[in-house]
Amino acid sequence: MRFAGSRVEATSPSLLKGEGDWRARTLLKGTALHRPYGKVTQSLLNARLDVRRAGMLSALTSYLESIKSRDPAPRSRWEVLLYPGVHALALHRVAHWLFVAELYFLARLINHIARLLTAIDIHPGAKIGRNFFIDHGFVVIGETAEIGDDVTIYQHVTLGGTNPANGNPGKRHPTICDGVIIGSGANVLGPITVGERARIGANAVVNKDVPEGAIMVGIPAKPTLVAAEEYQRPFVPYGMCNESCDPQGQRLDSISGEIDALRRRIDELMRERDSRIVERDRA
Repeated sequence: MRFAGSRVEATSPSLLKGEGDWRARTLLKGTALHRPYGKVTQSLLNARLDVRRAGMLSALTSYLESIKSRDPAPRSRWEVLLYPGVHALALHRVAHWLFVAELYFLARLINHIARLLTAIDIHPGAKIGRNFFIDHGFVVIGETAEIGDDVTIYQHVTLGGTNPANGNPGKRHPTICDGVIIGSGANVLGPITVGERARIGANAVVNKDVPEGAIMVGIPAKPTLVAAEEYQRPFVPYGMCNESCDPQGQRLDSISGEIDALRRRIDELMRERDSRIVERDRA
């Protein structure tokens, strides 16, 4: 290799073979020999960016489609982009990234902007999975809340925490597992776990762990029995079920059944007594 002013000319093909040698790359930088490698590198970068863009578009389309499948109101998936829950989640992703990076002030600033724009308050520290859907708004999600995939929350729901002075200063908010549906006005309070595919009825107050697939209604919330075909339904708007899900009605039905059984037993005893009396009179 010989130098001619600021130009570099290669007289040995070994320089081209030593592509991994940083000294060779430094000498060739800015010369005609470097341009083919620069074009290849740029092509690889462009291809990688295209793959990322395609992946992001595919993920966005899948997310919008998942919401459309749970809400019959939008005529197209792009109409879902206007939902305040989508805006709140997008801003939360940014705020959570800043929160993890310990940029707490910026994270809280974005959190307040999101709350002002959407009426949805998601603490930057909350961990949220894929395909999370907040319908309408007016939702509060606390700092240590953890939400799984494909969770649906309706308006006026609170995922609240307990008082740090009660001896549990770390995990204060609930953990919501995959596929859970929380009806409007419900309150899920404390470091409890709501199992997969569970449903929380409207205005229920949940302060204890919820088993997988359970339906919780009432104040305080209690599990209720459901038919197998009702349990197997993939999605139920607002977590609703038919009248048989009413725990008070189920209790009344149980008491009514017990009363009917007692009446039948009493009738049997009365018939036995009457038959004995008749036999005694004949004797």
